[in-house]
Amino acid sequence: MCNCHGSHVIRSLLCLCKGVPLDSEFHSAKSSTVLSRRLNLYSDKEHKNETLIVHQGFPDLLEFVVSEMLKCNATDIAALQVDQYSSLVLQTALKLLAGQEQELLRIIPVILGCNVENADQSYFIETTEVQNIRDLVKESAFSHLMEVILEVAPDTLYDEIFMKIFKGSLYDISCHHYANFAVQALISYARNQDQVGAICEELGPRMRDLLKMGRAGVVASLIAASQRHHACEHKCSKELAAAVIIANEDPNCIVPRFLLLDNYLFSKDKANWSWTSGCRVHVMGSLILQSLFKYPSDCIQPYITSITSMDSSHVLEALKDSSGARVIEAFLGSKAPEKQKKKLISKLKGHFGELALHPSGSFTVEKCFNASDVPLREVIVSDMLGVQKELSKTRQGPLLLRNLDVDGFSRQPEQWRSRQKSKLTVYKDFLAEFVEEESVSWEKKNPPTTDLSKKATQQTNIKKMRQEIDTVLASFTSSDSSKKNKKQKKSGKEQGDNDVEQKPSADKKKRKHRQKR
Repeated sequence: MCNCHGSHVIRSLLCLCKGVPLDSEFHSAKSSTVLSRRLNLYSDKEHKNETLIVHQGFPDLLEFVVSEMLKCNATDIAALQVDQYSSLVLQTALKLLAGQEQELLRIIPVILGCNVENADQSYFIETTEVQNIRDLVKESAFSHLMEVILEVAPDTLYDEIFMKIFKGSLYDISCHHYANFAVQALISYARNQDQVGAICEELGPRMRDLLKMGRAGVVASLIAASQRHHACEHKCSKELAAAVIIANEDPNCIVPRFLLLDNYLFSKDKANWSWTSGCRVHVMGSLILQSLFKYPSDCIQPYITSITSMDSSHVLEALKDSSGARVIEAFLGSKAPEKQKKKLISKLKGHFGELALHPSGSFTVEKCFNASDVPLREVIVSDMLGVQKELSKTRQGPLLLRNLDVDGFSRQPEQWRSRQKSKLTVYKDFLAEFVEEESVSWEKKNPPTTDLSKKATQQTNIKKMRQEIDTVLASFTSSDSSKKNKKQKKSGKEQGDNDVEQKPSADKKKRKHRQKR
């Protein structure tokens, strides 16, 4: 287990016993996948790709192999806890046993260095081992192992780990270079609102300090968990704003400072800080804002005001960075008032063609189009006309031109406007009639959970519904035009028939006239 080659062989053996592919995430998970899941950015497409086809495995053999691996003395367990390669084996074993509560309750205390017999006494973690575990979390290998433990632990064991090991020491553990990742996992896999509330009480007032020491991942995890469980959203929003502004400062600077977080944090004169052109958008600052714009609109009013107050040049510069574009797209998809969304979109007049030619800009242009009314949509499409030829040669261009119906606008502007009005009307009526009531009733019947695929599925269904509306309306338009064409052909044919009928009658008159002569 402690050998790089042997570790790989054992992990492969465990995957075979479970009946999953050897190249699955159980063998080696991608950090980007883990991060997207923790920050509520896990799309429906990614969820489908992750879903594995489990073949016929050997579950009894899997449990036997894991049990035999952990049949060692305290000294050997201590060595396994801090070894890089044995940590990977234990992580794989835990992931493969996810959902098997009894087995997890038996092996996790052993991995933590506790006595498994204590489970019969209604507790799993010995008080004498608490400080030792806190010290172990500061080791790189054990920190990664603790992340997986928190992910798969049954609720009772997770609660005990939270209360005995982390609560009261969250900030101190978050300050450590390795241990802070375990805190991120603790926050991301919180089971209920009470746990998120306790974490927020402890870490909320320390957000400024966490950002200064480069622990933005802890802050991002807290914002995402608060949004996921609908717990302490107002408090988190307020504390986050206070982390980047000083008392009596203009709140309009909040969003720019998060977009260029490192540039702001390392500036000597923070009070007079201003947007610095040419800087890359901070990735974690972008992720924090993306999670924040999923909050209810009454919780994020300062952020809405801040993003809509940005200069047009700054908005355009942010959009040319993929991380910045994600923030603008998150705002356009948020519950902010339509008036505020249109205000931001209006700042980009004359630049939509330039954005569409940018590799990641086409997605933002389409988001702007979907969030606009008909006059603003016309402005966007008018900008597209100037770059239509260049855009058609790019990878993303043909799809964007088709979705915005740029060709239809150039040929028949009036019909294009009529179609857009119909689409907006039908779409708004559908949302008012079905989606809002459905989402409210669902939330009443089902309290918030950590299942992120439900939200992704709902967004996908709305997108499909929008496409169906577009298709139906397009078919209506084409059928109307075909009817007009048929009428025109029919009228032309009748006119031709009349001409044919009139010609013989004229010939008859000529013949009669000749006969008379």
